[in-house]
Amino acid sequence: MDETLDVPADDFTPDDFTPDERARGRALRRAQVPWALAARVVGLALTLLLGLTPAGAGLVSAVGGWFGGSWAAEVLGGAAALVLLGQAVRLPFAAGTRTVRARFGLVTQGWGGWAVDALRSLGLTLALALPLALALFALTGRSPQRWWLPAAGAAALLTVALSFLHPLLIEPVFNRFSPMPGGELRSALLALAERDGVRVRDVLVADASRRTTALNAYVSGFGATRRIVAYDTLLSTATPREVELVVAHELGHVKHRDVPVGTALGALGAAVAVALLGLLGTWHPLLEAAGAADAADPRALPLLAALASVLGALSGPAQCAVSRRIEARADRHALELTGDAEQFVAMQRRLAVANVADVDPPRVLELLFATHPSATRRIAAARAWRIARDSVV
Repeated sequence: MDETLDVPADDFTPDDFTPDERARGRALRRAQVPWALAARVVGLALTLLLGLTPAGAGLVSAVGGWFGGSWAAEVLGGAAALVLLGQAVRLPFAAGTRTVRARFGLVTQGWGGWAVDALRSLGLTLALALPLALALFALTGRSPQRWWLPAAGAAALLTVALSFLHPLLIEPVFNRFSPMPGGELRSALLALAERDGVRVRDVLVADASRRTTALNAYVSGFGATRRIVAYDTLLSTATPREVELVVAHELGHVKHRDVPVGTALGALGAAVAVALLGLLGTWHPLLEAAGAADAADPRALPLLAALASVLGALSGPAQCAVSRRIEARADRHALELTGDAEQFVAMQRRLAVANVADVDPPRVLELLFATHPSATRRIAAARAWRIARDSVV
């Protein structure tokens, strides 16, 4: 795996991408990144304002008072208010990002559909956040000092449960899936999975074209629920061999157990994060600043949300670094499974051009935010793999 990460980004043929393609990718990145960064900064600033000042406690008390002022009303009302405010302040930036992407031809969905998706996302967030807030403060009420011990275990279990349930409950909310019709491509994809030793239940097509022109595919589910999912945009644009290469990459994630391992690491990370929240949430200077009596006080909810946001922001670059290594390993798996470096390069080029990717972004942005290696790095790694294979042969 590691040798795929050490290839210089400039080790590629100049003909891989035309100057216009490179310029188009850079232009999209420069137009889109300010909106995305602003959304993060504004969202975090709001969370800190509410969590580290009495403003958040006042919000919880006020909203709870609208519904009777009980403990449960403050917890549920406060949690709902935090979610709604967070979504509201990010919404203009999300709309700005959508406008930019539409200008570059990546959006096929109208504003009405976009609004419906935003409401669906809000509904899912509330459906998850409200019961969690109620359970959390039930625990803090029983033990204001040690609530985080059972909460850490519950957070780990919830992470595992959501990982299993996501393809069954969450994915169908945003996309419709239909079985891929029988034919050479479906047979080739199933044969590819069989040759790789990966049991796949079905091959599905997602109606991504309702929203975007971007290309993608993935393997979803566990065991009996595992299926290959291809965007309809990919099937209508890429050659069958390129589709096979994309799926071979995704099979690499299954072969290396990236989802179970990632779920286990996510569960561990969730438990550690809750433990840190437990330690920080009992620190009296923070509680005083937030206007809360102790961790069992519903008015501490904005403080806990702020601390969780900070922990998430600080861990982001490390998570991206791990993701890039995993993606590089899946690339190598695709090359070893198919032995077709030339078509792998063609596939990477098609994906980058269709998705209007910045094929060689500034290194600092890649290190901080990129979950995948850049297109030029992936192409260079494929050519390095081919040279190494040919030298052995």
